Amino acid sequence: MSLTTDEQQSRIAAQREESGQRLLRSSAALSYDPVVDLDWDAPLLDDAFFAPPHRITLYGTDLWDSMSRAQRIDLSRLELASIASMGIWFETLLMQMMVRRLYDNDPRTAHVQYGFTEIGDECRHSVMFGKLLSKLDAPYYRPVRFMHEGGRFLKATSNGATCFAAALFVEEVLDQMQREAFADESLQPLVRGVSHVHVVEEARHMRFAREEAALEYEGQGRVTREWSKLAIATSAFLASRGLVHPHVYRDAGLDMRTAVRVARTNPYARATRTWAARRVRATLEEIGMITGPSRLLWKRAGLLDAVPETA
Repeated sequence: MSLTTDEQQSRIAAQREESGQRLLRSSAALSYDPVVDLDWDAPLLDDAFFAPPHRITLYGTDLWDSMSRAQRIDLSRLELASIASMGIWFETLLMQMMVRRLYDNDPRTAHVQYGFTEIGDECRHSVMFGKLLSKLDAPYYRPVRFMHEGGRFLKATSNGATCFAAALFVEEVLDQMQREAFADESLQPLVRGVSHVHVVEEARHMRFAREEAALEYEGQGRVTREWSKLAIATSAFLASRGLVHPHVYRDAGLDMRTAVRVARTNPYARATRTWAARRVRATLEEIGMITGPSRLLWKRAGLLDAVPETA
C-alpha cells in the first residue's frame, strides 16, 4: 500500500526530527572551541612536513625529485594553506546556503535547531582555518575568479539537494585527508590538532548531509534532478581541481606554469583525488546523482577512476 503525499511528508518530518535530536545530543557531548583548545603559541617544528609527502601534488615527478627536503616542506606548507583557504571559502558558501534553507522553516524543531548548530560549528572552523593561515605565515588563497564568481551563483540558486551534496563532497574530501594527517605522527603537531577537531565535528555534519541530500533529491522532479546533477558535477570538478591554487607554486619559488602542468598530469595527484573522493562518490552514486551527461565531468576530474590499492 503506497503512502499519500501527506503521509510521506509526515514520515520525512518524523525522520528529520529524530535525526535532529540525535545530532543535537552529539553536538552537546563533543564539540570544540579551537581558539582555546589548540595550542596556537607552540612553535612550528623546523623539519616536519605539513601534509604527508605522498599527498603533495608534485610528489613522484621529476620536478619533485629536483627539490630539496626544505623546498618540499615549504611546498607542503603552502599547499595546506591553499586547502585551508578553500575550506574557508566553501564553508562561507555552505553557511549562506543553509541560512537560506532555514529561512522558511520552523525553529522550534530539532531539525532546524541542528541546522543552526552546524552553522555555528562552521563559523568556528572558519576561524580555526584563518588562525592556521596566520600561523603558517601564508596568504589567503582566494579561489580563481571563475570559481569565486561561480560560488555567488551557486549560493543564490542552490536547492536542498545541491546544498547538501556539495557540502558532502567538500567535507568528505577534506575528511579523508585530515584523518590521514591526524594519524601521521611525523607531521606538524598543530596540523594534527586542527585535523582532529575538524574530523570529529564534521562526522556529524556529513551524516546530516547524507541524509538530507538523499531526501531532497528523492523529492525533486525530473528537470530539477538533472539540474542538481549538473550543478554537483560542476562543483566537484572545480573543487577537486582548485584545492591547490596556482600561486602556491610561485610562492614556493617554482616556475608556476611548469609546476601547474606537472601537477595536472601527475598520476599520483590524480590518484589522491580519486582516493579522497571515493566515499562521497559511492554515496552520490547510490542516491543516483552521478548519471547521464554530468557523469562526464566526474570522469574528467579523475573522480571515477578505480581507487589504487596503494592510495
